[in-house]
Amino acid sequence: MNETPAHAYPWARAALWRRALLALLVLIPSVVASEFMVGILPHPGFALIDDALAIVFGLLFGWVSIGLWTSVFGAAMLLFGARRWVALAPPEAADRRAGGRTAVIMPAYREQPERVAAGLEVMYRSLRDCGRIEDFDFFLLSDSDEPDAWVDEEIAWVRLRQRLGGAAKVFYRRRRNNIKRKSGNVADFCRRWGAHYEFMVVLDADSLMSGETLASLADAMRANPGVGLIQTVPSTVRQNSLFGRLQQFANRLYGPVFSAGMHFWQLGEGHYWGHNAIIRIEPFMRHCALPRLPGKGMLGGDILSHDFVEAALLRRAGWSVWLAHDLDGSYEEAPPTLLDELKRDRRWAQGNLQHMRLLFASGLNPAHRAVFLNGIMAYVSSLLWFVFLLLSSLEAVLHALIPPDYFPDKHVLFPVWPVWHPHWAVTLAGFTLAVLFLPKVLAVLVALIRGRAREFGGPVRLVASAVVESVFSVVLAPVRMLFHTLFVLAIMLGRQVRWGTQTRGDASTGWRDALRHHAPGTLLGLAWATAVYLLSPGYFWWLIPVMGAWVIAIPVSVWTSRVGPGVALRRAGILLTPEEVTPPPLLAAFQTLSSRQREDGAGRGCGGFVAAVVDPGVNAMHCALLRDRTGSISEEVALSRRRLLLDALKQGPDALDRRARMQLLVDGAAMRELHWRVWSLREEFAQRWRLTVTQEAE
Repeated sequence: MNETPAHAYPWARAALWRRALLALLVLIPSVVASEFMVGILPHPGFALIDDALAIVFGLLFGWVSIGLWTSVFGAAMLLFGARRWVALAPPEAADRRAGGRTAVIMPAYREQPERVAAGLEVMYRSLRDCGRIEDFDFFLLSDSDEPDAWVDEEIAWVRLRQRLGGAAKVFYRRRRNNIKRKSGNVADFCRRWGAHYEFMVVLDADSLMSGETLASLADAMRANPGVGLIQTVPSTVRQNSLFGRLQQFANRLYGPVFSAGMHFWQLGEGHYWGHNAIIRIEPFMRHCALPRLPGKGMLGGDILSHDFVEAALLRRAGWSVWLAHDLDGSYEEAPPTLLDELKRDRRWAQGNLQHMRLLFASGLNPAHRAVFLNGIMAYVSSLLWFVFLLLSSLEAVLHALIPPDYFPDKHVLFPVWPVWHPHWAVTLAGFTLAVLFLPKVLAVLVALIRGRAREFGGPVRLVASAVVESVFSVVLAPVRMLFHTLFVLAIMLGRQVRWGTQTRGDASTGWRDALRHHAPGTLLGLAWATAVYLLSPGYFWWLIPVMGAWVIAIPVSVWTSRVGPGVALRRAGILLTPEEVTPPPLLAAFQTLSSRQREDGAGRGCGGFVAAVVDPGVNAMHCALLRDRTGSISEEVALSRRRLLLDALKQGPDALDRRARMQLLVDGAAMRELHWRVWSLREEFAQRWRLTVTQEAE
């Protein structure tokens, strides 16, 4: 049943004509570009390849045109449009103390506990400083299935509570069964505690949001009862590697223009990116339960990219979804290396391709069907680029090997001469490059016109940084394209994604890893370029930007992962961002606190599991947090755990694998007995635990 509030649609008419305008701006130039592509081919004779080239090029031209026009209208909005961050009633209309409370939830899976605790602490203190802490509760929701990580999280949470005071409403919960990953974690929170809150702010483990931003989001939701979700645009921060700094600069310079353009097209039917957003809990619980898709292939199983689907389900139920494109104070981190980014993209590719099954689901709004299609094209477009390169190379080689047929029709008296228009090819290539790079130029111009150049180190450094980022984007784009193509093909062949931990902070790529991942692409680039050069030297030069990027991918991947080049450019004033030129208090406090917490964690001297056995305080804390399940376990399980306990005492902690440690950690009675026997018995096997602590401390 549709629950659309009567006042939720004032923007619908504007959204309709804006999207119609976008469709015309994309479709008409794409058709013209396809015709132009057919016209520049040297001579007829390969009709099938020619038609395929025209179709693929038209699709790709339309795809990049969407980004161009989004940036154009985003720039217009920032320069001439309204300054409100969402087209909603002003937050001042709300009674800030009226309504329910807001839960700030941070799902975590094998994260650095000190970093997570530091993030929660600075957000809590920021809310307290702006006088709004009474409206919010914080939850650390763990899915960690590694023994040391589990106990380390408990220790970090207890220390956080001690620093904030006993009255601080910061809670910790670890799921025993982490089904459906993050979406299941959020769903579990909603089932347990959702009825106690009106809103929830969903974070990632690397998310930060200022108190003012959190309060503004809650106020906007109260002032606009027809809104189901407001998504902020997180700023990428705290990057030191060259690759991370390139992504951070691009996010901070190009992101505001692009997100403003997305808001222009979407209005109340926007994106949800799964984090740094506020959600109205009651409709979310009622309408956003995600089923498991039937089948075992690429389109089956748990819905991985759940955020797009949840936004679509909210909109189907009549609740609007907004993008707060110019609300500051929302932050996140980015993968520090190219390989880390590609690992993340592999998961996203699987999730986005699953949306093929949802494109025609009943009741969905056309705008969110377009969002699904856009997510699919984000990865399928790479396959299309690869196919275009393959077809164009094949066409060039065939033209070189097969003489033209001057008399395609035997009844004609005069030959049909091949016509080659090199200036047409140059014109089309130049126009395509303009479509690709104009959004970057627009972002630089917007920053200069709005007086934001000083936030990037000044006008000269801003332009220099944009040039550096553009050069690297030209080198990295073909590498991403090749990997995304492989991802799509692997998913189509039924290979399932593995959901591992994400890399946080500084990291670097070793030569062995780079060789293992990039060597196939390097060999492919060398073989492809060599074959084209020998058979069609003229076309070889058109392939240099792509094939050259594949060939040098190994050293580029290694070098860009290093912190040294990134720090050197920062000292030279290149790739600076506003948060580095003028650090916000929230980020400065987080940097200080996280460094201190890492030192405290390193000073404990042993892993979490060993600490839970040996340290009296940690053992008592861990056992107190466990639910009493003594009466619910079978006799067989109890005997198995008893054997594990005896083996642990005799052989020491090194003899226990991850599974054995987890079985002991979930049993409070076993942990209490293990602790007592380690410290009360004087046998040699008991000393092994204490010696482990001493050795690690040393």
